[in-house]
Amino acid sequence: MKLLSRVWLAMLFILPMLAASPCRAQTETQTADKSTAVSPDTDAQKKNLQAYIDLLRKDIRQQKAEIMGAVMVLSADDAAKFWPIYSDYDSQLTKLNDQRVENIKEYARTYNQMTDEKADELIQKSLANQKLREELLAKTYDRVKQAVGAITAARFAQVEHQLLLIIDLQIASSLPVVGQGS
Repeated sequence: MKLLSRVWLAMLFILPMLAASPCRAQTETQTADKSTAVSPDTDAQKKNLQAYIDLLRKDIRQQKAEIMGAVMVLSADDAAKFWPIYSDYDSQLTKLNDQRVENIKEYARTYNQMTDEKADELIQKSLANQKLREELLAKTYDRVKQAVGAITAARFAQVEHQLLLIIDLQIASSLPVVGQGS
C-alpha cells in the first residue's frame, strides 16, 4: 500500500501547483503587461513540472502493477496470459491519462478567466475521457475473462477500479471548484 501514500503525497504537491497557480497569479495578471512573451523562468518551471509529473506517473504505474501482481495470485500459465493484456491496457490507459492531464492543465490555465463556453468544453472533454476509460476497463475485463476466466477477470476489474478511484479522489480533491476563484 505504498502506492496510497505516494499518490497522496504526489497529489498534494503536483495538482495544487497545476490548479492553484493560476489562482495565485490572478492579481499578478491584473497588473501584468499583456505581452505574449514567455519568460525563460516560466519555460523552465513548466519543463521541470512536466518532468516531475512524468516521473511520478511512471512510479505510480509501476506501483499499481506491483499491487496488481500481489493481489492477482496467478499461476505461471495464467500470468503469461494476463500480463501482456494488462500491459496493453496500461499503455492505452496512459494515453487516456495524457489527455486528462492536458485537460487539467487547460483548466488551470483558464481558471481565473473561465467562461461558460470554456467550462462546458472542459467538462465535455472530462466526461468523454471518463467514458473512454470505462470502456477500456470493460474491454480489458472481457479479454482477461477469455484468457484466464471470469473470477480472475473480476478480481482484476475490482482492484483496478479501486486503484483508479483512489487516484481520482486525490485529483478531484486537489482541484479548486470552478467559479470560486474569481
